Amino acid sequence: MKLVSRNGLDHTRRFPGLVAALRKLDANGLVLDGEVAVYDAQLVSRFEWLRHVSPPDLSTPPLFMVFDCLHVRGKDLRKEPLYVRRNVIEDVLDGQDMVLPVRRLADDGLKAWQQVIERGYEGLVAKDPASFYVGGRTLKWLKVKQRDYRVEERGWDSRDKS
Repeated sequence: MKLVSRNGLDHTRRFPGLVAALRKLDANGLVLDGEVAVYDAQLVSRFEWLRHVSPPDLSTPPLFMVFDCLHVRGKDLRKEPLYVRRNVIEDVLDGQDMVLPVRRLADDGLKAWQQVIERGYEGLVAKDPASFYVGGRTLKWLKVKQRDYRVEERGWDSRDKS
């Protein structure tokens, strides 16, 4: 069992609690795509806090948030559509408390963005539910961060030019 970054750095020793939680999963040959996250009192992820040895004001221990599942029980899922892979994730992670699927937002993009604003999330990744897994950037997945937009009292759709 290893926790390896996209840059190939091994973080297994840094997060022993997560490694123990991952070992409890009932799935041989499991390969998950996700990230380690910690959350503040409002349950908003604070990735910058992972740089600290003792992060401030944590409301959760480090959690592994799962974006995708590439392999499970000897089966390669990368050519399966996202909606199939998401069902596998939810099945494999059912009942876990430290390894969780990323939150789903509204299917409607504008409603999802409003949820991002209201909840104070960093942003969102919109994915085509029929898309296959691609290691890297794809036009089927769109990442939008809140800092790219200026939040105004009357709305949230104005591009910040500063």
